[in-house]
This record gives sequence, C-alpha cells and structure tokens, in this order.
Amino acid sequence: MRTEDLISQLSRGLKPVRRLPSPLAMLGLWCLFCAGVIGAALLISGLRADFAAWLMDGFDLYHLMSAALVALTAGYAAFQLALPDRDQRWALLPVPAVVGWLVTMGWGCLEDLARLGPEALQLGVSLPCLSFIIGLGLPMTAAIVFLTRHAALLRPVPVAALGALSAAAFASLGLTLVHELNAAVMVLVWHGLAVLVVTALGALAGPLLMQRAAL
Repeated sequence: MRTEDLISQLSRGLKPVRRLPSPLAMLGLWCLFCAGVIGAALLISGLRADFAAWLMDGFDLYHLMSAALVALTAGYAAFQLALPDRDQRWALLPVPAVVGWLVTMGWGCLEDLARLGPEALQLGVSLPCLSFIIGLGLPMTAAIVFLTRHAALLRPVPVAALGALSAAAFASLGLTLVHELNAAVMVLVWHGLAVLVVTALGALAGPLLMQRAAL
C-alpha cells in the first residue's frame, strides 16, 4: 500500500478535535457558577442581620478577601494543571493565599484575646458552619471536577484537590455572608475543618468522578 493511501485510510472519518478553553476563561465560568450557587444560598438563608456593621470590621473584611483569593488561585491552578503541557508547579499557586487566610484568622484570634481575654478562646459547637460549607462545597466540587474531566488521565488527584479547595473556599465565603460567627477562633476551627473535609473528599473521590465523566 502506498503511503498516501495509508494516510488517507487512517484519516478517513476522523472528527476534528475541539480546542479547550483557556484556564482564564474556565475560571470566569467557574466564578459565575459559584456566584449563582452563593446567590441561591443567600435567597434561601438571607443576608446576615449585621451585614453593614460586619463590613466595617477589619477582621471580617480581610477574612472575606482572603477566602476569595484562595478560591480564585486554587481554581485557576486546577484549570492550569488540567492541561497536559502545564508545569506541575502551578499547584503551588494558592499556597500564599492559604497562608494569608490562616494568618488573617490567627491575627483575629490574637485581637479577640487582647480584647476579651481567655473568654475569646472558648470554643463552641457550630455544626451549621460545618454542614453549610460541606453541603455547598461538595456539589461545587463535583461541578469543577466535571469541568476538568479531561485531566482524568493526566493529574486527577492534584486537579481534583485544588478544585475542591476552590469550592470549599467559595462555600466559606458564602457562609460569612449568611451566618454570624464573630469569634475568630470559631471561624478558624469550623471553617478550617470544613474546608479540610471538602478538600480531602475531593482528592479521594474526584479522580473516580473524572474518569466516569470523561467516558
């Protein structure tokens, strides 16, 4: 068989490959989806009663900005790593934002301690915080896993873990808009625990969901 005939036979019936959107475009789509989910949660639960005064509090504002930065950087890193030609070091992108988030909450704990004394370190039970972030974070994790399903054979675990971290941070951001939790140590423990749970579940179950979605 001539080379030309072989090439013609092999290429017959092939479908053109659709180019994947850029990570920035995917991040924009992801943010719109998360904004819609958080907006729906606000319609159901309502905006926190002390919203105006809450915005004036330095700790709460910085906490909100830090959570948003974690959500954005983790989501962008996930979309970068989902492409085969991207450097694995993109996984480190959200690290400074996560450190800043923890520092913000730790600083809030110190401010509460200076203002209230040992009373500021009293840890109460806040199961609504845990259930809200997990309840919102897991479906959003499934959504970003679907958006990055083409990474099933490339880097499924880091992509799923970063996507889950982004989803959990968005859920934490949404929680601060609807639920009053003024003690910084409560925010640190319950938000942090819920984010860890969602990220861990995403890293464990995400690769399997990716493989099924990619079929």
